Amino acid sequence: MKITRLALALSLVLAPVAVLAQSNATINQRKENQQDRIAQGVKSGQLTAGETSHLEHQEAAINHEEKSMRAQDNGHLTKADRSLINKQQNQESKRIYRDKHNARKQ
Repeated sequence: MKITRLALALSLVLAPVAVLAQSNATINQRKENQQDRIAQGVKSGQLTAGETSHLEHQEAAINHEEKSMRAQDNGHLTKADRSLINKQQNQESKRIYRDKHNARKQ
């Protein structure tokens, strides 16, 4: 019975830590995926130099904002911070798609 209680207590303590780690990994994975999509667009000629510059500038702004958010909370992101970054990454993903699929070619 004591082992069951200990296991339950441990799972309740570790579950939020696992969710937090997963969400940070998700943010980082999305950053990497979007950079890969931009690089592929440059390589294939789907993105012009101006489009690439604009997308990279937007990515840098999101990264800067994330860094500022982390600085405010001792290296952590709040749920609201993660939600805002996710929304910004969604918008950036749409920009990448739109720029890659327009008629402009390099």
